[in-house]
Amino acid sequence: MANTAQLLRRQSSRDIILKSQKSIDQLELRELRGRLVSKEHGVSHHHHTSLHHQPLYGATNQGFMSDAFDESSELEQDPPPFGSEASTSKAKAELVAIATASADQQDIVEGEKEGEERESWDSKIMFLLATIGYAVGLGNVWRFPYLAQKNGGGAFLVPYFIMLCIQGIPIFYLELAIGQRLRKGAIGVWSQVSPYLGGIGISSAVVSYIVALYYNTIIAWCLIYLLHSFESPLPWADCPTRLYKNFTYDHEPECVASSPTQFYWYRTTLQCSESVDMPENFNYHMAIALIVSWFLVYICMVQGITSSGKIVYMTAIFPYVVLIIFFFRGITLKGAADGVAHLFTPRWETLLDPVVWLEAGTQIFFSLGLAFGGLIAFSSYNPANNNCYRDAILVSLTNCGTSMFAGVVVFSVIGFKATATFDRCTEERNGLLAQNKTHNLPVCDLQTELANSASGTGLAFIIFTEAINQFPGAQLWAVLFFLMLFTLGIDSQFGTLEGVVTSLVDMKLFPNLPKEYIVGALCFSCCTISMCFANGAGSYIFQLMDSFAGNFPLLIIALFECLSISYIYGVRRFSDDIEMMTGSRPNFYWMFCWKYLSPCAMVTILLASFYQLLTEGSSYPAWIGSKGATEGMEWPHWCIVVAFFLILSSILWIPIVAVLRLCGIKVVEDSDPAWFPEAELREVHGIVPHEPTELERSIFCFNMDGTEGMCCPKYGLPEKSLEEEE
Repeated sequence: MANTAQLLRRQSSRDIILKSQKSIDQLELRELRGRLVSKEHGVSHHHHTSLHHQPLYGATNQGFMSDAFDESSELEQDPPPFGSEASTSKAKAELVAIATASADQQDIVEGEKEGEERESWDSKIMFLLATIGYAVGLGNVWRFPYLAQKNGGGAFLVPYFIMLCIQGIPIFYLELAIGQRLRKGAIGVWSQVSPYLGGIGISSAVVSYIVALYYNTIIAWCLIYLLHSFESPLPWADCPTRLYKNFTYDHEPECVASSPTQFYWYRTTLQCSESVDMPENFNYHMAIALIVSWFLVYICMVQGITSSGKIVYMTAIFPYVVLIIFFFRGITLKGAADGVAHLFTPRWETLLDPVVWLEAGTQIFFSLGLAFGGLIAFSSYNPANNNCYRDAILVSLTNCGTSMFAGVVVFSVIGFKATATFDRCTEERNGLLAQNKTHNLPVCDLQTELANSASGTGLAFIIFTEAINQFPGAQLWAVLFFLMLFTLGIDSQFGTLEGVVTSLVDMKLFPNLPKEYIVGALCFSCCTISMCFANGAGSYIFQLMDSFAGNFPLLIIALFECLSISYIYGVRRFSDDIEMMTGSRPNFYWMFCWKYLSPCAMVTILLASFYQLLTEGSSYPAWIGSKGATEGMEWPHWCIVVAFFLILSSILWIPIVAVLRLCGIKVVEDSDPAWFPEAELREVHGIVPHEPTELERSIFCFNMDGTEGMCCPKYGLPEKSLEEEE
């Protein structure tokens, strides 16, 4: 407590100086950013920096800068009383002396040099909004509701929350903590854990790049629908007409065979061919939408997290505003109660189906955005004493709560659509019976209509738009819905690309190239490659990449992340780091998850997914215009080759980097550890070496000499505190 009070008294002295004289404010701020002590002269030397004020929340927070005072003299004698005239005069005199000395002597910088200070979040709320916006994406709106009603309704929540506790939150917590501790992007973090593990970071960056390629295609689709939502009537409300050679008009046969929303999606927007082997014409509308969407991503990211962080105030909050509006609109619709009941009515027998558990674990994993490197990048901009445990719990529960809330909204609207279809069917059936017609009567079943929901693009662009068509003021609801999808997609895109950009910057592959140029080159390359989606087979290529590039590699990367922390870095060492940052040590449950439970869950999901793929195969729904419906088609051989290439190009970096390192070839150059106020944090939190309990020694193989079981390196006692060093 004495050390904490002394630290607070020194900070209070600074506050008095800040109010009394502007020049002293500038000198002090520059000294705080210097962070270095010259051991030869025994005093701190001022490091020349720009005079503008830096954000105080992140890595440049004043609480973690080396003081401009002589620490040893303060520790040896009691400081003057808080706010006294003597303490203020002494502080001013020392600051003036420091400024004078700095003009004649060369600065000594430990950890970070001028111009290399890491960006930081402006505030905690900005970080939380950015992380929530990254984790809460399109899958929460169009994937979770479909999986829930398909896999047992309310019963699906049991495996869903179990997988959240044993897999989702532990890995989320791990990524936030390791990024905050080592203060680098994914490549820098895993290279620092071990030079042989740099491939994990490269794999995260590669898979993030690939996912960003096709994920932005969804944003482009949302832009197309958003633009046409201002038309009256909506272009997908009715079937278009066709002019025949005899100068007669009639509705488009393909639209009549399907529905207006299906026709507009498959024929007008995607211009779908009948198979992936027939790309047919180039889709210029899609190409323009892709260019615009990539330009918007570039504009939002080019100024770094300080600027893009401010954008998340809109992109993270606006979807919740729209969901709340749709919630109150949806629950007032006829049939809403039937739709919500269909979603959450439990069918307990489904819990015996292993596929239900597999899909619950997969949904948890991907909805939280694990293994992309984005969470590590985001947390690396946090202050060193940020409570990453509380953040992990808050964001994870917010993500799951959003999924359930979105499920209520979606199925209240689907219930309205199903009820309207059921009423029309019943009316037609009664009309036929009134005419004494008993043959070929339509079969009307409300539960069947409710079960005919779709996931992904089918839910958003076909079923939901068909329901919106029946709303009064359909244009307004369409604008709100597609604007919500756009904001959900673009802030998830920020996090995905931030993992790539931060890794490239930390690797210093282009040391003389400004970050905005790196972002520009990245977005330009993605935009160029994404033109493969702007043709008749573009939606099929999208499905191919979504089915293979964004699932297996992420599971494998997350598995290696967990194993690296548990068996290379060491659970004990990792727990010591978290205690140093937050002041509280992870309990037994989290350590058990990191070392045993989470890896086992991921291995099980991987093996089950591979088994399902081998036994059931993989296909894609191809649009057959003559039938006005989709048909499942097997992927051709060249698509299987592309799928394997997408998977291997991501995960092969892990063994390649390790093997080349063994051969003396460095794929990832060694870099100095980022600056971290380790001694100051131990002093403030009063950290003492942790003595493992008997249970920890037996379960986690903690030895008396500081080593851990299996392949953990020697791990000594924590460094001495500042007071002991002095």
